[in-house]
Amino acid sequence: PGDVGEIESGENLNIIRDAVVYYRASDHWNFGFGQTKLPGNRQRVNSSGGLQLSDRSITNSRFNIDRDFGFFVNFINEEPHDFSWNIKSAISTGDGRNFTKSPDNGLAYTSKLELLPLGRFHKDGVYFEGDFFREKSPKLMLSVAYHFNHNAKRQAGVLGSELYETRNLRSILADVMLKYQGFCIMASFMNRNTGNPLTTSPETGDVRSIYVGHGMDFQSSYLFLNHFEIVGRYSALKPNDAVSDLNPIQKQYTIGINKYIWEHAFKVQLEANLDRLYFNDVDEIRNIFLRFQIEMGI
Repeated sequence: PGDVGEIESGENLNIIRDAVVYYRASDHWNFGFGQTKLPGNRQRVNSSGGLQLSDRSITNSRFNIDRDFGFFVNFINEEPHDFSWNIKSAISTGDGRNFTKSPDNGLAYTSKLELLPLGRFHKDGVYFEGDFFREKSPKLMLSVAYHFNHNAKRQAGVLGSELYETRNLRSILADVMLKYQGFCIMASFMNRNTGNPLTTSPETGDVRSIYVGHGMDFQSSYLFLNHFEIVGRYSALKPNDAVSDLNPIQKQYTIGINKYIWEHAFKVQLEANLDRLYFNDVDEIRNIFLRFQIEMGI
């Protein structure tokens, strides 16, 4: 349901996730046209099958820029052990996947810079969490992405309910990843801003808001030689003052144990979460939940 949504009469069917064609012009350049993931934060670009925990973070849930339809240009310059860097950019509709309603002149512009100071990761290790292949030498990834959505019609630009008025949205998404001999450390920072995050219906006076603010994640893990893994994650969300009455400050603490049977494709996961929500910096609600998952991928 989260990917497809409810089927409503007269609404478009949100069933296509990725439908894109790439042309590889050289060893470094490739060009794409269609619908796929925008070059955003690391956790969203990762496949769900490459995660260490059963779900992505609350920060990713609030700020990721997901998928869109448009043109994609990538310059890839990766070496095994030398300083490497990639630039990935997109010009897209700004409306998200499978959006077939009234078009406008607003587009979304996304660009991402990735730095690999110690060379590329083994087997594209940037795209899965944890150090399953136990990097023999330290590997580091630093990235930052900027996303501008002109005349966005939805609460998160490419995601969310439709706004009563369009807004220009600006997002920054930064990531760090370090892997070495079974250890993996990841951190991220994300934010979203707009001039006025509140939109009002001229007919009913109802208000529909944009979540503006910032969030961060810190995640660390160690993989033992028997393919058991321990992992912990801390996430925090802080809304800007303009929407703080509508959204609490949120902090989440997660600890998990994994057993890999065949890499990320077949694994058993157990985790415990503590979710803390602060209203008006005083009132607090705590939620504790456990998750158990067996994942068998293709």
